[in-house]
Amino acid sequence: MDASLWKKSRQVLSLAIPSMVESLLQTVVGFVDTLFVARLGLAEVTAVGVANTLLAVYIAVFMAIGIGTSSIIAKHIGAEDHEAAQNAARQSTWITLIAGLLFGLLTLFFAEPLLKMMGAGDDVLREGAFYFRIVGIPSLVISLMINFGNVLRASGNTVSPMLISFWMNLIHIALDYVLIFGIFNFTGYGVGGAAVATVLTRTIGAAMLFIAIRRSSISFSFWQKNRASRLLTWEIIRLSIPATGERLIMRLGQVVYLGMIVHMGTEIYAANAIAENIETFAYLPGLGLGVAATILVGKQLGAKKIHEAYQYGLLSALISVAIMSITGILLFFFTPFFADWFTDQQSTANMITLAMRIDAFFMPPLAIGLVLAGALQGAGDTKTPMYSTAIGMWGIRVVFIYLLGIKYTMGIASIWIAQGIDLTVKAVFLFYCYKRLFKRHKVNAIQKQ
Repeated sequence: MDASLWKKSRQVLSLAIPSMVESLLQTVVGFVDTLFVARLGLAEVTAVGVANTLLAVYIAVFMAIGIGTSSIIAKHIGAEDHEAAQNAARQSTWITLIAGLLFGLLTLFFAEPLLKMMGAGDDVLREGAFYFRIVGIPSLVISLMINFGNVLRASGNTVSPMLISFWMNLIHIALDYVLIFGIFNFTGYGVGGAAVATVLTRTIGAAMLFIAIRRSSISFSFWQKNRASRLLTWEIIRLSIPATGERLIMRLGQVVYLGMIVHMGTEIYAANAIAENIETFAYLPGLGLGVAATILVGKQLGAKKIHEAYQYGLLSALISVAIMSITGILLFFFTPFFADWFTDQQSTANMITLAMRIDAFFMPPLAIGLVLAGALQGAGDTKTPMYSTAIGMWGIRVVFIYLLGIKYTMGIASIWIAQGIDLTVKAVFLFYCYKRLFKRHKVNAIQKQ
């Protein structure tokens, strides 16, 4: 391998691996959290599940704001304009703080109607609203935690968020157990305990992340304001609106096609849910490398190194394809073993195996799509990923699940074939748009000379 290519690959992986580990830790703690609540009963786990589905929409909006922030901070750091990067970090913090307060008020006044809209029956509504209000009213804690993590990663520091996530997970698991089930003479608070544990952990995590920012080169003051800050605010909002649209399009599409899967039967729905849980681990390399692509592409463009930025995006995608192809091979051969962890019903296990073996063939386009979406966002293009999600979700996935699953009754295979077609079209579309974007950057650079 060429020495410069090897150096770039190491730089990509040095940013991506901590992000992968951080995502893995979040996945594991979510699994443990569900396991603890499941011991309380089916009504409790359903209540928490429905509430967390709504909270996932909140989180999607906060993460979308972070996409705009990451692009701007990375570009300013690449241009060695640390003051502008600090301004962007400050303004994004105020935006997420306001968003968190608004979602908190929404939760306070409309918890029950929102849960009913999600299909919560009377048996889970009381527990669900109780949990939802405890976790959702202090949404500003969630928004700040996500924002501070994005600020650190955008500055090139992916290690601190990973380490803080590790300690957060240990704290969360300990608090979860004690506050749900109790210890010694303390009997615990059940679902309320799970909610309080989550809020306390997020508060500690947000504080730790902010301390890490204060010790970094991107440390900022909350109160400094000038015209440049106002311009950055509108730039963050401009980039975040399409990213928010993408997340909401994805969530709404998921609601629609999950409704179709319910019509296919309870066993297919359950098998698909288990398969999606298994697939979560396969996503981790692509997510981590997408973060690396966002940072490196943005940084190189900020430094006016257009060819370098283009190379970093493609290199990140190639590394992701290599890693996720291996993941696909593992999924193909080891899914029967994983399926037995979740069910003792052989027919359900066979469905899970079929789903994962279909999915294994689509790991390369999934890898390309995840990374090039991050690379485009790092370049300041948040509209193209939104278009690709809208086309893929509504023009392909929903349509093919209906045709193959509902009309031609192909069962669980229809869901994963539809997803595979979506991922393949999306990968081709994003690659085309990525090349076209950088061709335009090169033309603009030549014209300015």
